[in-house]
Amino acid sequence: MTSNIHTAADLRALRCSHQTQALDAAEALRLVQLLDGWSMASGKLVNTFGFNNYYETMAFVNALAFISHREDHHPELVVGYKTCQVRYDTHSVNGLSINDFICAAKADALGQA
Repeated sequence: MTSNIHTAADLRALRCSHQTQALDAAEALRLVQLLDGWSMASGKLVNTFGFNNYYETMAFVNALAFISHREDHHPELVVGYKTCQVRYDTHSVNGLSINDFICAAKADALGQA
């Protein structure tokens, strides 16, 4: 499934699936390079988004909550006054899946809006 993904836009065009599998390390590394500002740390896909104020931070959090609910794939969030750290992993596969990268790409689109 992931061999035809070449850009973040390709990821955003996909929907999460409950029938997902763990990605191997090489494929996860390839996919993380498609995403601006994301890295892999402690088995999770991580990015910290910065904002001008608390209102913008919370607007991002609420928009991300909507996407997370629609995709049925929920990140860990650490929310500060002007920052929100987003961490994805897929508990059912005990690692990273394509779902993590799909949602990260969608989060990026919010962070750039």
